[in-house]
Amino acid sequence: MTRSELLSYRSSVVKKRAMDLGFYGCGISVAGFLETEAPRLENWLLKNKHGKMAYMANHFDLRLDPTKLEPGTKTVVSLLYNYFPGHQKTTEEDAPNLSRYALGEDYHFVVKRKLLEFTEQVQDALGPCAGRVFVDSAPVLEKAWAAKAGLGWVGKNSNLISPKKGSYFFLAEWLTDMEMAADNPIPDYCGDCTRCIDACPTQAIEPYSVDGSKCISYFTIELKEAIQGVEPHVFKDWMFGCDICQEVCPWNRFSEPHTETAFLPKPDLIQMSRNEWKQMTQETFQRVFSKSAIKRVGYKGLMRNIEFLDSCKNKEKGSL
Repeated sequence: MTRSELLSYRSSVVKKRAMDLGFYGCGISVAGFLETEAPRLENWLLKNKHGKMAYMANHFDLRLDPTKLEPGTKTVVSLLYNYFPGHQKTTEEDAPNLSRYALGEDYHFVVKRKLLEFTEQVQDALGPCAGRVFVDSAPVLEKAWAAKAGLGWVGKNSNLISPKKGSYFFLAEWLTDMEMAADNPIPDYCGDCTRCIDACPTQAIEPYSVDGSKCISYFTIELKEAIQGVEPHVFKDWMFGCDICQEVCPWNRFSEPHTETAFLPKPDLIQMSRNEWKQMTQETFQRVFSKSAIKRVGYKGLMRNIEFLDSCKNKEKGSL
């Protein structure tokens, strides 16, 4: 077997193992410095588009070069994991909105378990190798690597978009010292479409750049203090995260419902009315969201968001 054939064989084994385990996609890149991304990231930070997410300014060099994050890395394996819940009704009609990715068990745990099983199977098939796996848990520019590996393109809303699967998926990476045949990027198919830009109620989206400090997800998840400088009505009743730029994206007509039982929402969550959300106790929060990504914002943070949204409802009633 020639070197080229060996690298191709490794890639085919890795992709088959990934797909057999339920990953939505798998692409491979040669590790190195992300030259194109460096000025973009620097400019984004200089314009303070990360708001109060101070961690985004940390580890600048590591974000741009995985060989510095994990010495010895030769290959970046990018993986997708579907979380699209389909058209399932998730809450009562009057309940505030919740981002689709947070309906079930925390994806960090679910996808991490899959990643560990994946790397074990690969090593059983191809032999021992060194490396680390990540699920939104390290300074890795995951969308850039996934795009480089041909899994999609980074769209105008800054999400990775697959022409066959849309954008409702989590991204994960395996940095390894095992060399493999790399994939090629695909074209950008956003074209003249500006639906995500036009639909964003806080005007956070510019073409291929999102001002994180204006994003609803930033206000409802990342911001740890009182929400200020924006009117509640522009939040469109989103209490945790926001899916608007994905809901309007025409490529998401190709999204298919996931098959991951861990992502199915608890009945308690589906059935909660607006009043039940408002009257939730800390004990109920711990019970319902013990394994949920919503736990990240905490009980006080979620109550802050609900009260903020409710202030808009009260204003509307007062104007009638």
